[in-house]
Parts: sequence; structure tokens; C-alpha cells
Amino acid sequence: MVSERDSKAEDRAAVDASGGQASRRATLRAASAAHVGGSRRIESDAREAGAAGSVAGPAVGPAAAPADRSKGRGRLTGWLVIAVPAVTSFVVGGYEIGGPSLWRDEAYTKDAITRPVGQIFTMLGHMDAVHGAYYLLMHVVVAATGTSATALRFPSLCAMVVATAFTAAIGRRAAALAQRANAAGQGRLNVPALTGFLSGMVFATAPYMTYYAQTARSYAIVTMFATIASYLLLRAYPDGRWRWWSAYAVAAALTGLFNLFGLLILAAHGVTLLLTDARDQKGRDQEGRDQEGRDQEGRGRWIGRVPVRWLAACAAVLIVLGPLLRVAHGQQEQISWLTRPDFNTIKRLLEDFAGSKELLVPVALLVLAGLVTACLADNWRPLNPAAIALPWLVVPPVLMIAASSVKPVYDERYVEFCLPALAILVGAGLAGIVRLASAAQVRQMSAAWLPVAVAALTVLGLAALLVGPQGAIRQTAARPDNLRLASATVAANEQPGDVVFYIPVNMHVLGTGYPAPFERLRDIALAKSPIASGTLTGTEITSPALLKSRFTDVRRVWVVTGAGTYKFPVPGNPVDKEKMALIAAAGMHIIHRWLAGEVMLTLYGT
Repeated sequence: MVSERDSKAEDRAAVDASGGQASRRATLRAASAAHVGGSRRIESDAREAGAAGSVAGPAVGPAAAPADRSKGRGRLTGWLVIAVPAVTSFVVGGYEIGGPSLWRDEAYTKDAITRPVGQIFTMLGHMDAVHGAYYLLMHVVVAATGTSATALRFPSLCAMVVATAFTAAIGRRAAALAQRANAAGQGRLNVPALTGFLSGMVFATAPYMTYYAQTARSYAIVTMFATIASYLLLRAYPDGRWRWWSAYAVAAALTGLFNLFGLLILAAHGVTLLLTDARDQKGRDQEGRDQEGRDQEGRGRWIGRVPVRWLAACAAVLIVLGPLLRVAHGQQEQISWLTRPDFNTIKRLLEDFAGSKELLVPVALLVLAGLVTACLADNWRPLNPAAIALPWLVVPPVLMIAASSVKPVYDERYVEFCLPALAILVGAGLAGIVRLASAAQVRQMSAAWLPVAVAALTVLGLAALLVGPQGAIRQTAARPDNLRLASATVAANEQPGDVVFYIPVNMHVLGTGYPAPFERLRDIALAKSPIASGTLTGTEITSPALLKSRFTDVRRVWVVTGAGTYKFPVPGNPVDKEKMALIAAAGMHIIHRWLAGEVMLTLYGT
């Protein structure tokens, strides 16, 4: 039931827009229809989006049947805004999902999740605690689906489908909030539905959405929970009730649980709150309940523009994840391979998020159009699409890159959860162009066709530019390693009695993606297996003398390495130096060398 205060406010807006009592009655009927079923929030969003597009329509006769038809169309439109992008992402991300070879990070996943639960916990005590939740989830999944590349990646695909749906929902709801702040509306153009649909479609066709949908790591799941948390912020901030803030805290905690760097979404949301003010919308989005008598205290206290309940939600998230933060701090050596970012790091981030070098300028222009739309068309209303998306896109990467100037912590994968924000800004920019074309002043001009043509050419141009990157991103060459080819190479050339050396020891992972051929090689440097040592790579003996005593009756040696430089590494510890010394002392020479992505296989023999 709509409160008397909100009904009067909506009456005044309708009278101002139409100038007549008939339009006022039509507006009341539309508002009443849009507030039915308040307990089903997503459906109510769809009805609001449908109502936003029909508020300017004239009322004829009793209008009961037209109102029902309008309600049905609004509900259908609302679901299509979410369903079409979600289905698109499933098709785009799922196409040839099992085609690319597993690479070393996916091999880590496969090796960890196939262990018994007790051994997984043992390993997490030594390393990879930040991926513990993902490993345990995947342990359950592969018990039912197996460990093929498709089975390992399918949960990531499902997570990206959900992320796409919530990206569309965020774009729609943020645009709806901006529309409510503007009582005049946008005529017959359903701006919230258009913005949500375009945002979802941009994300569904983004090349890096495909990449992470086809990667058996936690990043897609982190993206999913980040979009859910962002959507819940749009519900909790104007509403203020604890049930929304509690749900928001759960989603934010799950984001951090699957990757601790995902907690930076809280910083982005904090900037959004500082940039906007939703207090003037109190009670406007409370469907299905009487708001009479609710006051500011019922929505909680505020510190400036920041609700205390948001601060409480953030504190709860940090308290819950505190033990994981402490364990991860003790395992910092796992990211010791990271280096300080430079200009090329930023350039690569921009190009990868855009999809390619060719897409960088068009995407940047559309982001600018989205910001202009927020400032001019929406007057930077509370929680418009740009206000939620811009901090989400910028704050986490900037903080990580800045921190990496002191201690390297940045990697592009760790900020992948910001990709939906870019899609929302681009979607808002495309919607802004369509809004310009539909404006009454433009329609009266002789060149009214120009914005429509620009919008159509922009969409067609983006589609054409996406074909190449989408085809390339699903190829094995887009991954650092081709473990399938490496395994096939060993299988085709190994002989009984062959020895294998991994330089350094963590290159042992290169043989775990497709392990059968590597298991037939003698690993004489191994001290404890991965399971026995509670690690992902196992441990090697530390005594060069002991290694030399094991190097008997050896005629051929496989040396397995892998580096982004595609060069043979310089041995960095006494055991690795002893490995190469033994090969030289035995008079062995290189029989053949193969490259499988960054994997280098060198076969030595006499």
C-alpha cells in the first residue's frame, strides 16, 4: 500500500507533467499497479521500469484493462531486461568452453580439489588459504561432474551468467532511482529498462567476461558476488532497513571470502555514498507497505552522507574475515612473484577491459557519454548509473596500483570484478545517445535522425570490433601455458628410465594439468609429494650431495621450466645448480627443445 505522502508527491508530479486531472488518475493507477507484490523485489523493479515508460500516456474510459495490459507488459519487459543478457552470456561464455588447454593456475585448481577434504585443509594451512573457499566448493562440484576442462570451468560460466543478470539489474535500478528524482520523467522512453538491457549486453559480450567464464579459478565467482553486493547497496541505501544491509554484508563478505582483494568493493561503495545522497528518496521505493509514520530514525543514523548501518555492515565483514586476513598475511610469499606496476601495466589493464586496442577509444567515448548523461540528463541524481559504476571501476585498481609502489600486490586478475562497472558506464552512454534521439527538441529538428543513426552505427561498430577479440580470447594462445601440448609432447617422446628436473620446484605444477606422461618420469629430486608435504608442488631435497647420489644410471633428462620471458631460467638455489651441473658432467647435450606457451621442455641425452 502506498503512503499518503508518496501518493501526494506522485500526484503533483503527474499534474505538472500532464496539466490535467485525467492524467493524474492514470498516474495513480500506474503507481498502484507498480506497488503490488512488494515482497518480490526484482519483480517490482520490472513493474517500476514499465511504469516509468507509460506515465505520460493518456487515460481513456475505465482503463482497467489497459492498466492490466500495461502491468503485464512492464513485468515482461523487466524480466527480458535481465534474461536476454544472461542467456547471451551463457551462449557467448559457454561456446568452446572446453577447447583451450588448462594452464598452470587451473592445474593448481585441479590438483587441490581432487584431494580429500582433510588434505585440502592441511594444504590451506601452508599455502593458498585465500582460495580455500573456492577449492572446497569445487571439491563438491567435481565429485558430481568430473575433472574435464569443461567441468572445471562450468561453475565460472554459471557465476558470470549470474553476474550478467545483476549487472543488468544494477543498470536498470540505478537509472530508475535517477528517474524518480526527476518527476517529469522521460516521456514514453523506458530509460531504466534500456540502460539495464544495454549494460547487461555489453558485459555479456565483453571478451574478458568470456576469458574468466572459461577459467577454472575463483575470479568469476568474486565478480558475481561483487555485482550482487552492488545491487543490494542500491536497495539498502534508499531503503535503510536492516534486512537489506544484512544481505549486503553477506554478499560483501562472500566477495572477500573468495578473494580478499574483493573487499576493495567496500571502498568503492564508500566513494559512491560520498558522491550521492539518497536521503531525499526516503520511502519512495517501499512497495507493498504503508510508509506513514516512518522517520529518519527508522532508517538509522547518518554521518554526513554515509549511513551508520553501512559502516556497521563493513565492520561485520572485516570481523568475519579477520581470521582469513591473518592467515593470508602469513602466506604473502605466494605473491612474491609480483612486480611493481608501470605505464605498460596500466595500458594493458585499459586494453584488456575494453577488449582490444581497437575498442579502447570507442569504449572510452561511451564511458564519457555515460558520465555526461549522469551530469546533464539526470543532474547527478542519487545513485544514478555513473555514481555506482565510476568508483567501482576506478577505486580498486587505483588503490592496488598505488599500494604496489611500496609492496607489489597488483595483478589484473585481482581487479577483474570491476569489469561490470565498465559495462554499466558504457550501457549508460549508449542509453544517453538514445535519450538524446528521443528528446522532443531533437525530434522537431530537421536532423532528428542523426542521434538515431549515431546510436545504430555505434552498436554495429562495437559488434564488428568484438568479433575478433571474442574469437581470440577463447583460444589456448590467450592463456600463458599450453599444458595439453606439453603433456602430449612428453607422451610422444619419453622413454623408460627418463628423469625429470623441475627448475624451480614450483614448475612441478606444469605437469599436473594432464599428469599421466609426467608421472612416468623419475623425479629423483623430489623429497615429499604435494600431498605428503601439504603443498601444491611438493618439496625437493636440499642436499646437492644427496641429489648426486641419486643420479645413477641416467641417460636422458627432461628439464621442465616456464617463464614469461620464454628463456631458460638461471638456476637460483644450490639444488637447481647441481641439477644442471650433473647434466653437464654426464656429457649430455640438448636433443630437442619444445615450447608450449610459456612452458619450455628441454630433453638432454648422451
